[in-house]
Amino acid sequence: MSAKLIVAGPCSAETEYQVIDTAKQLASIGITHYRAGVWKPRTSPNTFEGMGQRALPWLLRVKRELGMQVGTEVANREHIALAIDAGVDFVWLGARTVTNPFAVQEIADRLKDMTMDITVYVKNPVIADIALWLGAIERLQNAGVTRLVAVHRGFHSLLPSVYRNAPQWYVPIELKRLRPDITLLCDPSHISGNSDLVEIVANQAAKLNYDGLMVEVHNSPKDALSDKNQQITPEQFAQILAKIRFGSTIDGNETLSVFRAQIDELDKSLFDIIAHRMELSEKIGQYKKANNISVLQFARYEELLSNSLTYAKQHHLNADFVKQIVELIHQESINRQL
Repeated sequence: MSAKLIVAGPCSAETEYQVIDTAKQLASIGITHYRAGVWKPRTSPNTFEGMGQRALPWLLRVKRELGMQVGTEVANREHIALAIDAGVDFVWLGARTVTNPFAVQEIADRLKDMTMDITVYVKNPVIADIALWLGAIERLQNAGVTRLVAVHRGFHSLLPSVYRNAPQWYVPIELKRLRPDITLLCDPSHISGNSDLVEIVANQAAKLNYDGLMVEVHNSPKDALSDKNQQITPEQFAQILAKIRFGSTIDGNETLSVFRAQIDELDKSLFDIIAHRMELSEKIGQYKKANNISVLQFARYEELLSNSLTYAKQHHLNADFVKQIVELIHQESINRQL
């Protein structure tokens, strides 16, 4: 693998042993940047929200004993002050924080007051809003932060998907086009939400020639107190790093690689939507059986076809092509209801 910025470590700093042991294993495979969440802004207050300030000395021990650069997530002005005073080398702003310009500005103002030029990683916002992502970066730059890294961790979507957060690769690609000066990392852990998919997402990022990765690695993922399903072991991470090749774009054409990545993502979304539609068809079939309603409803089919042809015209799609698709989907729906 060519030289890239690789950041790895557990989702959360849970115990001193876990932090040190994970760091030692990562250092042994050449990782120089170590991450661990000290404060964990979770959806529910009834889940593990981090060890807080008392975990900072554990990170500093990693820095002192292993020579690794260490960092943690910050979500407010108090966090940033405590982290910098403790001696961390970098911090990151999570998706929830970046989604809130007021929170970003509060952190930016605190950084400006402290006159500390620390490296700040900016994860993408929860929603696929590139202006919001760029705005967070600009707020930090306006506060005097000169070392900035953008981290693509995927976006929330209401559509069913194999991913925890939809990659929507075109968003980070556009960010890189607009700001080629900003280092861009991929966080395959949060995109996938599943340790089995981390390698697939990391490999896609490598094909798109990202500047590196930020990956959640835990010495014992099954015992993790947060995000256990998406964390991998140091050994698994070493195997992934040995396989992926950054900068090796498809057909040697980076533009073509970008387009194909977008098509792949759209295709996956199409199949997810079709699968969800068939699930609804089966529920409708069950309702019809329970209420002695005929499976085939001609009026409903005519309405469906008419609406689809209207959409086809609006989007400049071939009517015959759309009609064939609708007929196939409708027939499969009927089959599911029989």
